[in-house]
Amino acid sequence: MKRNDNSILLIGEAGVGKTHYGAQLLKRLMKGDGRLQMDGAATNLAPFEAAMECLNEGMAADHTPTKTYVESVWPIVNVGGSKAELVWPDYGGEQVKAMSSTRRIPAAWRVRVLSAPAWILLVRLQQARVSDDIFSRPLNELKGAGSDNREVQVSDQARLIELLQMFLYVRGAVCTEPLQSPGLCVLLSCWDELGTSGQPAAVLQQRLPMFASFLASTWADPLVLGLSALERPLSARNRDPGYASRGPEQFGYIVLPDGERSPDLTLPIQHLLASGTEH
Repeated sequence: MKRNDNSILLIGEAGVGKTHYGAQLLKRLMKGDGRLQMDGAATNLAPFEAAMECLNEGMAADHTPTKTYVESVWPIVNVGGSKAELVWPDYGGEQVKAMSSTRRIPAAWRVRVLSAPAWILLVRLQQARVSDDIFSRPLNELKGAGSDNREVQVSDQARLIELLQMFLYVRGAVCTEPLQSPGLCVLLSCWDELGTSGQPAAVLQQRLPMFASFLASTWADPLVLGLSALERPLSARNRDPGYASRGPEQFGYIVLPDGERSPDLTLPIQHLLASGTEH
C-alpha cells in the first residue's frame, strides 16, 4: 500500500448504509482481527463515534444531514505490515442524488473524484427503481400509444451509469479499453434484506442488468460484493437487547464473489488498496 494512494471515494445515495458501514468498519479496525487493523490514533471520529454509540445500544444511527461532509483519517496496517492512512468520508447521500439530477459536480467533489485512486459504490438493490425506460421498453411497443400515456422516467440503473460517467469525465478517463484505474468495488448493501444466497455479481446482473453490463464493459476488473453491515434491521427508536448484549462487532459480513460470507468487513478496503499498488 502506498501512502500517497490511500484515499477512497465512497459513493452512495441516502439510505444505502454508508454511516453504518463506516462505524462497523472502524470497530473492526480497532478490534484488529481482520486483514486490516488500526495503526495509531484516528482523527475526526465524531460522526462515527455517534453511530457506534447507537449500535452499542442496539439501535440504528441517525441519518447524516444533507450538507454534512466529514473526512476522517485512519492509520491502518495490513497483515503483511504495509501501512497507509485511509481517508474515510461521512456525508449526506442527498449530495450524490443532487449531482445526478442537476448534472453538476461541485468543486469539492471534483477534487475528491480526481484524487481518489479507488472508488466504492454502495447500491441498495431494494430501493433501486427499475421502471420502464427507453432502454428496457422497445420503441415498437410505444407505437400507437395514446397521448395520455404516463411519463416514462429514467430508471435508477440508467442514473447510476450517468453518475459514474460524469465522474469518469471529470477524471479524464478515456474508455478506449477497460479501465484499470480508478479501482472500483460495488457493494450491494443491506444484503440480509435481499433473501438470496446467490453470488453478488449474478444478483446485480439479475436486478440491474444494464448497470452490470456497463461495469463489465468499462472496468477491467470491477469487484462486486455483498454487504450486510448490521446483519439485521435495527430501529432508530427501539433498542434491540440481543444486539446490544452481544455487541455490534459480532454482526455484519461481506459476501464474497463466490457467494461465501466473511465476517471481515475490511476485505473491500484491503482489495482496493492492494490493487492500487499493482498499477
